[in-house]
Amino acid sequence: MSPLIISVAAFVGVFSLILGLALLLRGDGRSRVEDRLALLTGTSQPSHRDKLLQEGLLTAPLEAAPGFIETLLTRFGRLRLLFEQADTSLTPTRFFALSALLAAAGMGVAGYAGFSPALIPLLAAVMGSLPLLWLLWRRCRRLKAFGAQIPEALELIARALRAGHSLAAGFRLVHEEMPDPIGTEFGRVFEEQNLGVPLEEALTSLADRIPNLDLKFFSTAVILQRQTGGDLAEILDKIGYLVRERFKIWGQVQALTAEGRLSGVVLLGLPPLLFVAVYRINPEYLMQLFTDPMGRQMLAGAVILQILGALAIRKIVNIRV
Repeated sequence: MSPLIISVAAFVGVFSLILGLALLLRGDGRSRVEDRLALLTGTSQPSHRDKLLQEGLLTAPLEAAPGFIETLLTRFGRLRLLFEQADTSLTPTRFFALSALLAAAGMGVAGYAGFSPALIPLLAAVMGSLPLLWLLWRRCRRLKAFGAQIPEALELIARALRAGHSLAAGFRLVHEEMPDPIGTEFGRVFEEQNLGVPLEEALTSLADRIPNLDLKFFSTAVILQRQTGGDLAEILDKIGYLVRERFKIWGQVQALTAEGRLSGVVLLGLPPLLFVAVYRINPEYLMQLFTDPMGRQMLAGAVILQILGALAIRKIVNIRV
């Protein structure tokens, strides 16, 4: 039997076993119902209440109980926060299942196309990382859209305050008048207030979900104003003006560094494209990089230098404003 078929069969078997364990060891939704009722009635302990608020129990669906894989991976980081920032309905279990299926598909395509055995794991890794790259791209796009909407939202809240509305009504106005993502996030803050969450905790949770410096300025200004007093509408107008001016400067910086960023893309993309072209023309010529010990050392050195070059170019052209 072909070694490739044996490898694919072993991979599918292990993946099926892990998926079966994940389905058997899913979290119990009943405990989430009890925790939510205790939180709403105020019968839970203060420390436990703070933990539940940080986990977003009031706004998370009851059926979104963490599974075995998510429970295991949350020890290494707040995995669900990444999915919330990307605004996707994927769960960690489905996400890793999709990554595994794409990796297996990459192995199958590489074996069917007759690629060298040394390139099969590389293609599987590339295919398996596509969901992660898509998730990071979606998160980055959503955070950029949120940052661009902040000045308009602050001005809208300031006008609502001058018209005699409360701050909570300003949040609701942003939720109703502005599109996603800022409308959804401010609407979540408004709903948390209606469910009894203090405004300070709701704003802190918002700043934790959206890692934006301007949003942190807004949250800090609101919290300080509620403690010390002052004209909040004027403060929000000044913050919105500063954010707009910073966007103008950032646009000028992007225009001045466009040539450097384009040069970096060309320099970083040329070696992989040249590798693929030479492999299609003369595969035996490149196989020396995988079979010969010195060739493997040269390949590892090239990858390391490529990564260092990418970091250096990014450091040069990425000017923070």
